[in-house]
Amino acid sequence: MPESVKQLETRCKIQVRSLPPSAGHLGTSAAQSIDLPGLLYLENRYVVPGGRFNEMYGWDSYFIIVGLLREGRRDLAQDMVNNFLFEVEHYGAVLNANRTYYLTRSQPPFLTSMILGVYGAQKAAGHEDRKWLEKAYQLAVKDHSLWIAEPHLAGSTGLSRYFDFGDGPAPESVKDETGHYREVVAYILAHPEVDQSLVVRKAIGQTASPSAGATYSLQICDVARMMGKTDCTVASDVALSADFYKGDRSMRESGYDISFRFGPYGAGTHHFAPVCLNSLLYKSEKDLDEISKILGHKEDAEQWQKRAEERKAAIQKYLWNAQRGLFVDYDFVDQAQSSYDYVTTFFPLWAGIATPEQAQALVKHLPTFEQPGGLVMSPHETGGQWDFPYAWAPDQLIADEGLRKYGFNKEADRLSYEFLSAVAENFRRDGTIREKYNAVTRSSETQVTAGYHMNIVGFGWTNGVFLELLHDLPAELVHKLASEQSSSAAATH
Repeated sequence: MPESVKQLETRCKIQVRSLPPSAGHLGTSAAQSIDLPGLLYLENRYVVPGGRFNEMYGWDSYFIIVGLLREGRRDLAQDMVNNFLFEVEHYGAVLNANRTYYLTRSQPPFLTSMILGVYGAQKAAGHEDRKWLEKAYQLAVKDHSLWIAEPHLAGSTGLSRYFDFGDGPAPESVKDETGHYREVVAYILAHPEVDQSLVVRKAIGQTASPSAGATYSLQICDVARMMGKTDCTVASDVALSADFYKGDRSMRESGYDISFRFGPYGAGTHHFAPVCLNSLLYKSEKDLDEISKILGHKEDAEQWQKRAEERKAAIQKYLWNAQRGLFVDYDFVDQAQSSYDYVTTFFPLWAGIATPEQAQALVKHLPTFEQPGGLVMSPHETGGQWDFPYAWAPDQLIADEGLRKYGFNKEADRLSYEFLSAVAENFRRDGTIREKYNAVTRSSETQVTAGYHMNIVGFGWTNGVFLELLHDLPAELVHKLASEQSSSAAATH
């Protein structure tokens, strides 16, 4: 054990334990063999999202780093990227977060975007480091390999999917989402149109290992007509299926937990080739092409360019719905495009996949998502925090930057202002920045009923996105935002 790690035990009053050899790659064995879950070691400083999220998260960190670079905090941003490179080298991939029970999954792949962001900022400041870029490139290639091999392949489409290697209930759900899986069982049984195989009926009293998930009792009870005790008879015991838990875990790798985008409670996530993931992988392949050229790796660059074009063709084939004018997710099991409108339809703009005609068609769908406080995740009110009526900073930035890339600056200015003014207004009221906002009421008040119900204070990616959107806003709108906040503050005194 390195001396620096030993010193942590004394200085931070923590217990340091060695990981099993299997912790060097994503999979079930390492996570299952660690009895007491804990924080995974990282070498450098990092920024946490806030609240109960006291780890370094995968996709959160991209938007945090965007804000750090905008504020000139290059060294801290590079420390965070170095931590991700450490994860890839020692844990096998960029993790959902640096905690032991996340050794089974990753998160949306933004690593190459982070690498190029830091490299470009350091170069502009006169600190170009190609040796660092070479190391980062090699580890980024390793991280990318996770997504282009089984079990992360979306059938024969040439696209990729989210997939958690673990089985059974997600540990963070058991820990922080009291009663969630029981609510899922109740929902499925109350909605016969939902795939009933997600619930398994069991003999009364039949036991199962804790890793298989909880068992729930179905009872037939008399309707209470007076104050007396109600009599009940146990009809059967039920549990959620292994396939449900696989979908639930994979939804958490997507970062969009919880939404009904991939079926109720995300149960079918691992059956889909998602727009967001494949747009990000296209962007990663284009980034790796660019880095290869900077480093003089000509043959590598040609291969990355070829892979990016192949993925782009597959996205156009499977994920573009010409009739509706939207990019949609693709169910490769049932071989059908999703009809669930979702704000990730704008990811192909950000990644540069869409044609000008497709971009024009997408802009026509802005009214589907636009609300007074910015873009909502979907028009579907499900009780999930990643559905209506909530607006989230990362998707706001992706959509706004994508619109600007195709010349729709007026629309991007309007959407940015709606979101920025809602965040600023709430900050003036209660002095906090939140992880999400109600885009309809322009408030931080939420009524989430699926998963964890809190609206966390912090919040890393909201801060980062606010800075970046503000930077891209025309000067007259920046002045308008400032004057509105000043006049509102004066009116409350």
